[in-house]
Amino acid sequence: MVSRDARSARSRTWRSALAGVAAALGGLGLAELAAGLFAPDAGPLLVIGALIIDLSPAWLKDLVISLFGTADKAVLIACVGLAAAVLAALAGVLEHRRPPTGRVIVIAFGSLAVFAAVTRAQAGPIDALPAVVAMVATAVLLTALVGLLRVRTPRPRLGPDPRPDSRPDPGATAGALDRRRFLTWTGATAGIGILAAAGGQLRQAGSRAADAARARLTLPAPAVPAAAIPAGASLDVPGVASLITPNESFYRIDTALQVPRIDASQWRLKITGLVENEVEIDFAELLALPLEESTTTLACVSNEVGGDLIGNATWLGYPIRKLLARAKPTGDADMVLSRSQDGWTASTPLEALTDDRNAILAVGMNGVALPLEHGYPVRMVVPGLYGYVSATKWVVELKVTRFDREVAYWSTRGWSERGPIKLSSRIDVPRAGAPLSPGRITVAGVAWAQHTGIRAVEVQVDEGDWAEAVLADAISADTWRQWKWDWDAPAGEHTLRVRATDADGLVQTSARRPVAPDGATGRDEVTVRVE
Repeated sequence: MVSRDARSARSRTWRSALAGVAAALGGLGLAELAAGLFAPDAGPLLVIGALIIDLSPAWLKDLVISLFGTADKAVLIACVGLAAAVLAALAGVLEHRRPPTGRVIVIAFGSLAVFAAVTRAQAGPIDALPAVVAMVATAVLLTALVGLLRVRTPRPRLGPDPRPDSRPDPGATAGALDRRRFLTWTGATAGIGILAAAGGQLRQAGSRAADAARARLTLPAPAVPAAAIPAGASLDVPGVASLITPNESFYRIDTALQVPRIDASQWRLKITGLVENEVEIDFAELLALPLEESTTTLACVSNEVGGDLIGNATWLGYPIRKLLARAKPTGDADMVLSRSQDGWTASTPLEALTDDRNAILAVGMNGVALPLEHGYPVRMVVPGLYGYVSATKWVVELKVTRFDREVAYWSTRGWSERGPIKLSSRIDVPRAGAPLSPGRITVAGVAWAQHTGIRAVEVQVDEGDWAEAVLADAISADTWRQWKWDWDAPAGEHTLRVRATDADGLVQTSARRPVAPDGATGRDEVTVRVE
């Protein structure tokens, strides 16, 4: 049986933890309001999340993406919020037991948020404001709420009450009133957390304005239209990835927890570094150039064998090689360090931006202006290279330099400097575990070897001979190709494998390697049961 003192101690612990969480909600609510008014990209949870991304090793990034895919950012923010709640509860308990330990925890967490805010790329002093507001407000609210718990209720009298009128002990009534006051003030403080939603709405106002400007944008007709898509480019097999990936389904992997909101009228691109002429161009000037259209498949280096971090789209933009020709890179340059609005960088071999491939500064995607999350107003699209060394979104600078002088964001985190896309293929149908009956079954999927092209695809059942699949017509060497193979499936459990051969005769390797440091290798396989 639990003693009265133990129950009382447990109750005080829960109340002090509640005080800590309520104080944190209030402080973060005010911080979000400050962020919405003065520093839209510097909410405390966002900047701490961004710092975690920057400090995370490559293996952890790959693990998170493999587990959560494109939901990785939402999961990270949720984890940061949960960690903040646990830390706030601990601060409340310690502030009640050993003051001012709880306030020290709040100040330490707030200082971390300030550091994360001011060390971001292109951050200014104002970016520290939301974190400072969160730190000060949480500390003040924590002190006040925990103070309400320190009102002492007189001990109950032992033995009979000698007073003839047996009136209630005023101390006990005061104690009850203090408990009600604590719960009232705690609830009111937590209610301030609603300001977080209000602040978030204010922060999103800029995003809505950018989206509205994007929706109003009428893209110019391409001076060079994309090559017509052959009638036989799609095999129309249910379950196979569509030939052109819809914008809303196109994968998104980047380090931006909050999509940059860029006023296109203020956008500028600078070409600097080892050039004879520095070049600067604005959005209106870019749109006035003779834009070219091309269909290109993009892939993320974190795409596992058989994964879906790959998509195919028709892009509209201006060839980067033509802008670089204006700048005239010097003879010793071999790399272009592209920089995003949020400070992210990619190292692209200069030759990939100056040869005959359709490397462009893209302004359009599948017939409309770039979606905000895919780089509006301008991004890079470079056939044949993984995105981490080429597909810079929200791009604002191209610095012509050398690999031995500059390193990019992921190059400092264990990834290779150059990232040519690996020859690969994927089985889309049948799916593992899908109910299958004996007889004719269509096995189908996609294969890719960007900037080289696919020559053949073969399918193997169990350990049997490789059988050649039917290939859809190619759009270009820079896009994936659909394939299919009809299988007379006998009853039983079977393993299907696929391999591709590129236009140069290279056969897809069977050697399994992880995505780090320069892309996964191996052959996709699916185990099915026919019955």
